[in-house]
Order: sequence, then C-alpha cells, then structure tokens
Amino acid sequence: MKKLFFFGALLPMLCLGACGGGAKSAAVADADTLVEKDTTLLPDTMYASVEKLQWRVEVLDSTVDGTLHVLDDPYLESNSKLAFRANHLRNADFGGKVKGVPTRIVKDWVFDTDVDYTPTKLGVWGGGTGWTSQPLYVEWPDEVAKKFRNTPAAKLTPDFSQKEIVVASLCGKLHFINFELGKASREPIDMGNPVKGTPMVDPRFNGLVYAGHGVQAHGAVCQNVVDLFSHSIVYQNPGLDPKASRFWPASDSSPIYADGFVFWPSENGLIYKYDVKNGKVKKHSFLSYNRPGVHAAGVESSMCVYKNYGYFGDNHGNILCINLNNMKPVWYYDNHDDIDATIVCEEENGVPFVYTACEVDRQGDSGMCHIAKLNGLNGEVAWAVQVPCTRHNINNKHFDGGMYSTPLLGGGNCSDLIFSTLANDGVNGDGHFYAFEKRTGKVVYKTKLKHYAWSSPVGFYNEKNELFIVVGDTYGYLYLIEGKTGRIIYDERFGVNFESSPVVVGNTLVVGSRGQSVYKVHIE
Repeated sequence: MKKLFFFGALLPMLCLGACGGGAKSAAVADADTLVEKDTTLLPDTMYASVEKLQWRVEVLDSTVDGTLHVLDDPYLESNSKLAFRANHLRNADFGGKVKGVPTRIVKDWVFDTDVDYTPTKLGVWGGGTGWTSQPLYVEWPDEVAKKFRNTPAAKLTPDFSQKEIVVASLCGKLHFINFELGKASREPIDMGNPVKGTPMVDPRFNGLVYAGHGVQAHGAVCQNVVDLFSHSIVYQNPGLDPKASRFWPASDSSPIYADGFVFWPSENGLIYKYDVKNGKVKKHSFLSYNRPGVHAAGVESSMCVYKNYGYFGDNHGNILCINLNNMKPVWYYDNHDDIDATIVCEEENGVPFVYTACEVDRQGDSGMCHIAKLNGLNGEVAWAVQVPCTRHNINNKHFDGGMYSTPLLGGGNCSDLIFSTLANDGVNGDGHFYAFEKRTGKVVYKTKLKHYAWSSPVGFYNEKNELFIVVGDTYGYLYLIEGKTGRIIYDERFGVNFESSPVVVGNTLVVGSRGQSVYKVHIE
C-alpha cells in the first residue's frame, strides 16, 4: 500500500500520546539474561521554528509501523566499530587506551587499495580514501565467521580473520583487511563508482553493509546495500530520484541503524527511512524539505541520533531535528553556511545537547565559521561563537575554510572540553587544532598544525584518565597532542593526505589516505 502525507509549516503542537514516553522500560529476553531496554520516546512535538520550512513526509508502506520501540544504541553492544564515529551519538567513543604518557606514533602496516584512473566530470579519483570516509572495525561473532567460512560465495582469502577492517575506497571498491596482518581478508567488492563516505555494517551482524556512491564513473549513482555472504550488491536506490527536488545523486552521508530501520540522508535533498528486516531492504518513507525561496539542499553530514530524534545539517546551513518515528521536523536552526561536519550529541543532566559548525562557502572568500551548542530537545541556543576563516586557492581550485572535521567530545581530565580542527583560519591555508569550553564555547587554546585539516580527531586515555588526541592533516601528517594543553608531543608524515578520519582499536588506529594507502599505527 502507498499512502501520501503532506505537511506544511505548523505552529507548535501539543504532545500526542508519545509525550512522556509511555512505558519507562521493558524487560526483554536476550539469550538467558533479562536486559532492560529503553522505550521512553521523546515527544511528538513541533516547535515554531519549523514554520520557516516547507516540508512533506511521504509514507511508502503504511502497513509497517514506523515507531522505534527500542531506543537503545545497538552499536554499543559489541567491541566492533560499525558506524561513522562509532555510534548513534557520533561521539567517537572508540575506547582508545594508552599507558602513561605516550611519546610517539609507530607504523604497523600499510595496505594498498586498487586504483581507478577513469576520468569523471569531477576529475580522476584514483584510490585510497577521501573525505568523509572512515574505516570500520568488525569482530565477527563465532557463528557468523563460521557461516562465512562455509559459504564459498563469500570469497574469503586464506588471510580471512574474525577481526576485519572494512574500507570504502575512491577506486570504487569495498576492501576487507585482516586487522592484525594488514592483508586482504576477502576479495574486494566492486561498487561501480567511487565511494567517498563511510559505509555502515549492520549491527545485527547479518552480513549487510551499506555504502553510498559519491561520484559517477561507471553507471548510476546509488545508495547501495551489500550482502557479504553472496559478495554482491543486493539493493540499490538511485540518487536521481524523481521525488527529489535536487538534481544531485550522491550519498556521502553515512547511514545509521535503529530498531529495524536504517536512516540515510542523501545529497538529493531527501532523508530516507528504510525498513530492513530478515535481510530484506525496502523504503518505508522519506522527508523532503526546503526553505521558501531557496533551492533544496543536500546532506553530506551523517545523522546523529538520540532516542527517537535525529539531527543533521545540510549544505545551506539548515540544521534539523526530526522525529524518527514519523520523519516530521521537531525544530529547525539556521547555522548560516554549508555544514558537512557531522553533529555530535552529549547528554547533560538528562538533556541532549548537540554541537555543530559550518564552513565558509556561500559567504564568499572570507567569513565566519559559526560554532554552536544547541538544546537537542527544542533547538534553543546554549551558546554560539564565531571564528574568522577564508577560502584558500591552490592551482585554480578553491578550498573552503571552517570546520570539516567532526568534533571530539573530551572526557577524563578534559571532560569540560570539545575539540576540532578549523581549516584556513589564518593565512596561506593555515589550520589549527582547537579546544573549546563545553559550557561557554570559549576558545581554551588553539595549536597550529603544519597544514589545514579535515580529518576528525580521535582520543586515547591512560590509566589516570588523561586524554591524548591524534589528528591528521591534508599533507599526510599525524599529530599526537596532549588534550589538556594542546602541546604537540609527536608528529610525523605517514601518508599523502589524511582527509578521511581514523577508527581506533585499543592503542591503535587505522586511517586511509588519498592516493592508495590505508595505514595502521599504534601509540606508544
């Protein structure tokens, strides 16, 4: 069945039956253990800020209840790192650990992806990884690994391991790497077009991997679902959707899974909700929106999730909170310019707060990076600060200033800080690593890097709960930084250009570079 719903800009609504959340929790049988599951829904409310938007929700299958009945974050239930920045909150809680005060970064292995030199309208993409990619780390459960080994179609190599790195490459292939050895653990899967964003491994360990094309090279640009047991693409949603209001098909955004559904923003301006059950994928609904008088925007950032609310920013500076149950907007905030960095959420005294920032793109050759902390329930501004940034020109190409990297929330001895890099916040393409005070947005320090950076910072904690941070720049340097002071402890050039972000496992990290290489290093 197909049912169409149209909604316009509305005044604030009274809470419906979901207000107050219904049942506080439910005991759910999980193996032989009773686990308390969070079923407390956030209210189905719409604030006056949504009046600034034109929007509609189309439900494609009204026979399926779109309500999230279990709100727990499924990415926290294993040691694997299956999504961009690890989980629903996108807070990069990778659990990085070091001993004492680390002094250096040491290379463990280098894995080379394939390379594709096919010319496209946007140039030659080669191989390796670019922005907004991040490797994933998977520890396959015993029964799943056994099933892979007994399934010839899975195309495992002799170096297959239950601990795998999954990398989506600009060469247009998904690569799989033995985490310990740095060798191919199964044959690559040809996706047909370059993948710039981060894939997502289904946290139910059903063998499904979700990855969106970034550039057209060999066919239609799609949102893709891969089945690792058949080693094939089993579902595609073309980005040139006739229901979309923007003629740009790419999907750099990384999808997120919640209670049987996958939420996947697209650069065509639609926010898709997929029903994924029993290995079958189908569209459930989507949200279409725009500001009156402004062309529809696309989304490159990845959706952040808190309970049944989803948060994202787009390339016009729009920030939306939507109710994932019915895909309707809850609140709206204008953050002035293109937003490609993913929103990060942290709960304070039972209230979710989200952090976001923009680039200097539509403002012209110079402008402000607007950095804001917002109340995730209603969109009210906790604070907003501005940092001047510029557009930098290299070889007749321009590179926008501002925040590209997804911020890192501080913990331990840095629990009052949030960290990120800003690009072109000085002269000649400078870049700095910043620490901001969570409470006020005040700049606590900024540390100059050798070059500007897009790669997102990651954290490691020692036995004293002291935070140390690693971040890469666009010239291939990795920096080891003392979180409390901003002091650079160590830096070394490893790759060509670390646009993409790392995944952390223990005292190691894996990160891809432009060109061809993926690196595993450890901190000691």
